[in-house]
Amino acid sequence: MEGGVTKPNKTEFSECFKIIWGKPYIMLLALSAGIGGLLFGYDTGVISGASLYIRDDFQEVERHTWLQETIVSTAVAGAIIGAAFGGWMNDRFGRKKSIMCADFLFMIGSIVMALAPNPWVIITGRLFVGLGVGIVSMTSPLYISEASPARIRGALVSTNGLLLTGGQFLSYLINLAFAKTRGNWRWMLGIAGVPPLVQFILMCFLPESPRWLYGQNRIKEATEILEKIYPANEVEQELKSLQLSIETQKEDERSTGDGPFSKIKSAFGNKIVRRGLYAGITVQVAQQFVGINTVMYYSPTIVQLAGFASNRTALALSLITTGLNSIGTVLSMLFVDRFGRRRLMIVSMIGIIVCLVVLSIMFFQASIHAPIVSVIESNHFGVNSTCLDFKMASSPASWNCMTCLRASSDCAFCANGQNIYNAGACLVADTVTRSTCRAQHRTWYTYGCPSMGTVPWIVNSEIYPLRYRGTGGGIAAVSNWVSNLIVSETFLTLTEALGSAGTFLLFAAFSSVGLVAIFLLVPETKGLQFEEVEKMLEKGYRPTLCCSKDEEIKSAS
Repeated sequence: MEGGVTKPNKTEFSECFKIIWGKPYIMLLALSAGIGGLLFGYDTGVISGASLYIRDDFQEVERHTWLQETIVSTAVAGAIIGAAFGGWMNDRFGRKKSIMCADFLFMIGSIVMALAPNPWVIITGRLFVGLGVGIVSMTSPLYISEASPARIRGALVSTNGLLLTGGQFLSYLINLAFAKTRGNWRWMLGIAGVPPLVQFILMCFLPESPRWLYGQNRIKEATEILEKIYPANEVEQELKSLQLSIETQKEDERSTGDGPFSKIKSAFGNKIVRRGLYAGITVQVAQQFVGINTVMYYSPTIVQLAGFASNRTALALSLITTGLNSIGTVLSMLFVDRFGRRRLMIVSMIGIIVCLVVLSIMFFQASIHAPIVSVIESNHFGVNSTCLDFKMASSPASWNCMTCLRASSDCAFCANGQNIYNAGACLVADTVTRSTCRAQHRTWYTYGCPSMGTVPWIVNSEIYPLRYRGTGGGIAAVSNWVSNLIVSETFLTLTEALGSAGTFLLFAAFSSVGLVAIFLLVPETKGLQFEEVEKMLEKGYRPTLCCSKDEEIKSAS
């Protein structure tokens, strides 16, 4: 909260468990609001699996990469709008009502998608879902942080991230469960309406943020909630800190105005907030341009790019990705308050760069050693079934599987019936030819060929002064979603233009830039009260490789 009489040097997860064991109300608030993370995670994961079957049902989606990207990224476009208005909604109507509004939008979108008769109605439903995700993605961490004692704030905000990755893992399980069901993708997308319904009901019985209530002069309600969060001997000190912060806020409002645009203008004109935005926007943009959400959105497609053609196999192998992501989130919860936000981000970025480079090399090697295309194998299916680009090629003997797939969206590779690594056929990519290929117990490839973390949301929930918390978080969230939109809307196009190897190498380059930016612009906020963060930003931040809390305070003073 705004202050507190206890300022430990570090917070261990065991201490967090001890505090919530004595005050289970804190965890009830955190988990209820954290369902917003579950919504975010489920939507990210479910569309990656559902899109495989949407392609099968709608031929225009199969043939047009831009339409596949639009189905995925429309939710991101909606999230940009939701995040842009989310900051204003948080300040005007409160955190609780903002979350409930997001739940309603998410439920509407899920129903629309489940009943969609064509791809454009799916896109409309995705827009509604995106609006809800954009609002809840910034409101849930904010609500949790304002209902958490400073010493365990990072761990509790991480519960939102844990539920996010848990939602991704759950979505893949549901995708697998409905993979062979009639109307599979409709069930996958329709079930997304259940978590927001649960959260909407829970939020009806939970209080508003004590920070927001105090700011609305509802001091008695705020005090009652603080008494459920803090020990009795700390409540009075917390109220004094809130009072001081609100008085400062009202003084600022009189000088700058209370409208959303005046707040944005004032935010960039305020030295403390501007420096906070440098850090907040940096971590949000870096989080997207490393490609993590692209991997989540297109994980089964990436698995197919690696040479696994079966939809069910691609979904099953994608569970490994989401499982490891969940493990990483748990590790973040365990160590974020022990080692600090900044250090974890720097170490993570180094690991991401190494993995992306390795992945790029592996895809490059796979493209070189892809099975060759045989004229005899292709003619086996008839001249009319052979891909036109292959028939017109000046040197068809030099073609392999990747050459076939990159030649045109109208070309597909039908593997050898005896051994998928032997010479195969380059055929017309239509449903009739696909059925003929599979009827001969061959594998059909249209994408690949047969071949041998939460920390940004924690930073943004605690780096801005109270008056600008909604506005600052909103601006940073918009930067996150804009970056997300750019990456998700271009990923498949990039794989066609640069190849899988070139695309992941490009992500590695973006990650390197992000690593430098995080090192230079993002301060450590581990264990600091909000006033200490403001003081550090006011004085200016000097980056160091390793920095304890005492050193951070010293650099700010």
